[in-house]
Amino acid sequence: MKPACSLGRFLSTDVIWFNQTLDHFSPYDHRQFRQRYYEFLDYFRAPDGPIFLVIGGEATCNGIVNDYIGVLAKKFGAAVVSLEHRYYGESTPFDTFSTENLKYLSSKQALFDLAVFRQYYQDSLNAKLNRSGVENPWFFFGGSYSGALSAWFRLKFPHLTCGSLASSAVVLAVQDFAEFDQQIGESAGPECKAVLQETTQLVETKLADDGKALRSIFNADDLEIDGDFLYYLADAAVIAFQYGNPDKLCKPLVDAKNAGEDLVDAYAKYVKEYYVGTFGITPKSYDQEYLKKTAINEDSSTRLWWFQVCTEVAYFQVAPSNDSIRSSKIDTKYHLDLCKNIFGDGVFPDVDATNLYYGGTKVAGSKIIFTNGSQDPWRHASKQTSSPDLPSYLIKCNNCGHCTDLRGCPQSPLVIEGNEKNCSSPDAVHKVRQKVQEDMDLWLSECIDSGRSSM
Repeated sequence: MKPACSLGRFLSTDVIWFNQTLDHFSPYDHRQFRQRYYEFLDYFRAPDGPIFLVIGGEATCNGIVNDYIGVLAKKFGAAVVSLEHRYYGESTPFDTFSTENLKYLSSKQALFDLAVFRQYYQDSLNAKLNRSGVENPWFFFGGSYSGALSAWFRLKFPHLTCGSLASSAVVLAVQDFAEFDQQIGESAGPECKAVLQETTQLVETKLADDGKALRSIFNADDLEIDGDFLYYLADAAVIAFQYGNPDKLCKPLVDAKNAGEDLVDAYAKYVKEYYVGTFGITPKSYDQEYLKKTAINEDSSTRLWWFQVCTEVAYFQVAPSNDSIRSSKIDTKYHLDLCKNIFGDGVFPDVDATNLYYGGTKVAGSKIIFTNGSQDPWRHASKQTSSPDLPSYLIKCNNCGHCTDLRGCPQSPLVIEGNEKNCSSPDAVHKVRQKVQEDMDLWLSECIDSGRSSM
């Protein structure tokens, strides 16, 4: 499962382009590629208002989403800009995504993209306002992987931003991420968890007896590798808790169990109607043979994200050694074999190097706000301990998942301005949002008082 925060309705979809450096770490390589961004100026208190930079993550960026950042922009009189992540969407440096061509796809390169863009945009704003050498106060935002980028940007470029909001930020690279599945069990509750575990056991039995017939029930005939098929079924369950819709999964399965109906059939109905129907996920995006394709297509973001997983951060969602919901066949070997099969020999995630570079949950930056939802399995790769300069807030409620502070409930489909009214505890969301506003207010004012972009 990708830690992605889904897109919804937009404040702006007007595309603007600029030329970005391909390799920020080579003094000899002067190649560039076109990177797209968006701006929304309706709330901007010109000329001195803050600039909010919304970081694009591991998917196509089609505009600036009308979530809670829009509410904050209105409150603070901010301009909002959003930069699409290199390689994703239309910000592609190459015509194909061969493994060789992916070598410039990394969080380190992406952070320099943000630094270069931030300077470019500040200079272009100054030119528009017929001034020079002036710095607006900047604040960075991101959710999930881009939440990690938001934290890491503040860590690596503290002089270029007054602070960062790192929503559901997966800052800890983890090879064997068993806590992910454990959180799904906790979020499901005893009754739903037991039914999910029974369903997995039935699936494994049917897979051994007649895998072809079983795959057919799920419209997943192409997933010939058992691990790919089982990963697809595990992810389908994850989505309900990650995006704040637990009842979409638990109610039909528990009802089927109580009525003595076939649990595999009930689960297949959920997968086809909700995971495929509502989210538009296709089984083929789990097929390793399909993921090996280097031609750019509508599913390329999955190959791109796997490359980042297989080289930097892992987050391998393995089955815990006991009491697991997902199949035990989804283990470390499955993931490492996948990385090798898709990208070739020598591609594996050096999570120790990643955590040494960024600090993991011991990230030593300042003025970074961490937020997490209590039901979100990704929170165990985030920073959940709080300190004065690195506050961390947990939003506790039954349907509080990934990026709840920005998206409200459910997180997908998006509700305009991230309204919290459908959260099982709207007050829990509201209280954390108030804390976020207070932190931002303080840090932006300190920026302005110092006459520069950060302390």
